[in-house]
Amino acid sequence: MDKYSFLNAAHTAYFADLYEQYQKNPDSVEPSWRAFFQGYDFGSESYGMDGEITEGVTTQIPEHVQKEFQVVKLIDGYRNRGHLFTKTNPVRARRKYAPTLEIENFGLTQSDLNTVFSAGDILGLGKATLQNIIDHLERIYCDSIGVEYMYIRKPEEIQWIQNKLNINDNQPQFSAEEKKYILKKLNEAVSFESFLHTKYVGQKRFSLEGNESLIPALDSLIEGAANQGVKEFVMGMAHRGRLSTLTNIFGKSAKDIFSEFDGKDYEQEVFDGDVKYHLGWTSNRVTDGGKQINLNIAPNPSHLETVGAVVEGIARAKQDDKYSEDPSQVLPIVVHGDAAISGQGLVYELVQMAQLDGYKTNGTIHIVVNNQIGFTTNYLDGRSSTYCTDVGKVTLSPVLHVNADDAEAVVHAMLFALHFRMKFKRDVFIDLLGYRKYGHNEGDEPRFTQPKLYKAISKHQNPRDIYAAKLLAEGVIDKGYVAELEKAYKDKLEVKLEDSRKIDKTVITPFMEDKWVDFQTVVEDKMMQPIDTSYSKERLEKITKVISNLPDDKKFIRKIERLVQSRQKMFDENKLDWAMAEHLAYGTLLEEGYDVRISGQDVERGTFSHRHAVVKVEDSEEEILLLNKISDNQGKFYIYNSLLSEYGVVGFDYGYAMASPKTLTIWEAQFGDFSNGAQIMLDQYISAAEDKWKLQNGLVMLLPHGYEGQGAEHSSGRMERYLQLCAKDNMFVVDCSTPANMYHLLRKQMKAEFRKPLIVFTPKSLLRHPLVVSSVDEFANGSFQMLIDDTTVKADKVKTIVFVTGKFYYDLLDQRETLERDDIALVRVEQLFPLPEKHIKDTIAKYKNANDIVWAQEEPRNMGAYSHILMHLDEAKSFRAATRRPYGAPAAGSSVRSKKRHQEVIDYVFDKTKNNQR
Repeated sequence: MDKYSFLNAAHTAYFADLYEQYQKNPDSVEPSWRAFFQGYDFGSESYGMDGEITEGVTTQIPEHVQKEFQVVKLIDGYRNRGHLFTKTNPVRARRKYAPTLEIENFGLTQSDLNTVFSAGDILGLGKATLQNIIDHLERIYCDSIGVEYMYIRKPEEIQWIQNKLNINDNQPQFSAEEKKYILKKLNEAVSFESFLHTKYVGQKRFSLEGNESLIPALDSLIEGAANQGVKEFVMGMAHRGRLSTLTNIFGKSAKDIFSEFDGKDYEQEVFDGDVKYHLGWTSNRVTDGGKQINLNIAPNPSHLETVGAVVEGIARAKQDDKYSEDPSQVLPIVVHGDAAISGQGLVYELVQMAQLDGYKTNGTIHIVVNNQIGFTTNYLDGRSSTYCTDVGKVTLSPVLHVNADDAEAVVHAMLFALHFRMKFKRDVFIDLLGYRKYGHNEGDEPRFTQPKLYKAISKHQNPRDIYAAKLLAEGVIDKGYVAELEKAYKDKLEVKLEDSRKIDKTVITPFMEDKWVDFQTVVEDKMMQPIDTSYSKERLEKITKVISNLPDDKKFIRKIERLVQSRQKMFDENKLDWAMAEHLAYGTLLEEGYDVRISGQDVERGTFSHRHAVVKVEDSEEEILLLNKISDNQGKFYIYNSLLSEYGVVGFDYGYAMASPKTLTIWEAQFGDFSNGAQIMLDQYISAAEDKWKLQNGLVMLLPHGYEGQGAEHSSGRMERYLQLCAKDNMFVVDCSTPANMYHLLRKQMKAEFRKPLIVFTPKSLLRHPLVVSSVDEFANGSFQMLIDDTTVKADKVKTIVFVTGKFYYDLLDQRETLERDDIALVRVEQLFPLPEKHIKDTIAKYKNANDIVWAQEEPRNMGAYSHILMHLDEAKSFRAATRRPYGAPAAGSSVRSKKRHQEVIDYVFDKTKNNQR
């Protein structure tokens, strides 16, 4: 048996250290311990914790030794459960938990309180009475801060935390000047809200009242982080407290906020704007220590927690761009609500990204503005977990629960969190327990649903006045100090209010404007203009050679070797497939200095095994990225298999593209319709951000789409949903049918002087279709074609024009060849939005003898692009629609039934008497 087997794991280290001390110097340990070690045979026997003899040993553990172990257990009890017995709730009685930390629950009695125990060494107290040990533990674990960390599995992190907590008993130690500064920031938070409350009565502002200590906490975080080398901050938060944060932390002029409250129109005609508590902001600040820092608060929708994923993407883009040597210099901060962090599944996705190669940001500080209620829902109805922050334990992140009324404790906890993040590059959570002074918004009546709580809140002092009273009692401030602070601050606000009323229109400053100085905002006309995407054959040949040759000194799977070598063969034979379109698009952009980032499920090889951008060495799984070997001065190629997430990953990549407009940022769905898991990102950011927030974004979404009889979830990319979101000039939606068009499309996305989201419906079966190839010349000298006319028929012979998109073209082409028809023109509409109306009309005019115009799609009539064509093209109202019947599901599960329906549509395209569209 192990010689320490009578101890549990938490006690073993302490016992072993004590025994080692005894071996070196027996006189240095307590007599009772000395007697115990002298009488203990460490050969094979062991004692039970209750002192009973095991395996024939005749020596009992001395009573005092048993008590030492009980004290160690008590210490562990505080470390593990002390957070359950804190003074962290300012307006409610705490829930009762059992067992408590009463000493009787640890085999100790009141008569032991004055006994001196060596276990005090564990806490850095040395030998101490039980009473001193308990007092010390109460101050550390059960005062205004509760700490959860004992589930962490890295001893060095636990030891660091315990050492940190032992300093001054985990109690704040601020100088008089520091205390006055905390009071100043607290006054700004309180006074700002009360000013708005009197000037804009009844208007929604989602006030911070009840959690005003967030403002001095954020200020201390930014100041402290700057002193530790942080250069940029990226923050995301929902609406509660946002206006105060913008003004008092990020430096947005109160004048601008007042203009937004007045509801003035915007200075820019093509900009629709958003409510004031959704807008983003970027500023540069000089800290009190003289450090230049960049502050960003991302715009957010009302969909709570959505912005968290965007913030992480922005932070990662900044880290990759300027801080790759020390990514910790960019610090993401995500502010949550208590109901949202526990209720929204996106948070779990976000937490799971925290340590993944493609998404980690060297630690995020998560702050929960916990007002113990969600709209009108009590916290007991909002979660099953003990705490709203329990999701943080997924990654074994430490959690600090803090009483928001104790301003010094809040700042102290924030600095603790900062130090942990900077030391271990990991997430940390702060649960800021306060209350919400008013209803969900300032027009609600909260007493309808929480009468008892709001009776208590109505009598409760605000955190500033509580703190001022404390400082007055300490002699740090005099009686009139706070009144002077408040008057000075509100006088400034009055001046800003007067200034705002002299301005007719609201000016909205774009988020991260400095990153976008080289890009222009454009409308639809500019989006339709051709862009030069040509690239010489010689340079294409050079890139092909690089991506066709694996290192000679490493062993690869034979099939992979052949696949990589086939790239050169395709180039030599002048037949480039879809994979080559991608590789050469990426390679040429990289050579021109752009970066490329691709993420999504299985993107490294591609869901359909066509890409193989990452090649694994067979015996070591070393990763080879040939696209990073194009040239010495090329851009960086990043590609990452994502976690099984759509919402979080799309949000992350959208944020990445927002912060890095010179990176081709691509998210690929495993199957096109899986993007519906990210629908909130599509609705709130991708389709609407430019209108709401002046935000351009070049995110590319690749959505495998096509009916190959694989059932409802593996056929449709749900193009109808994207097309319904299209308006004016907000994005591109494309369904390419040739490798050359895909190549030029990807290059065009970066060569343009503007950025728009690009939705691409990509093929599955066409990845290896013998007809889906393009020539080298089409790559080198071609350009993106919004519409591809039929060059294989004579215009005067054509009786029927068929407009079609994507993969369905090849199905119709096969049927036309089978029927030997030369009176039907198959015209491919490659760009669905903005719809190339002029090209379509010119094509119709070209075929003068055609009296039958068809819109053909493989999707059901209520899906696909049909309704979109009807909406955007008047002529389409007279088109003959060849589609599947309307269905609730995109496709049939039976391959036989699916094939039958598919053939019915094809038959109807070529023979209008076979109308089966009942």
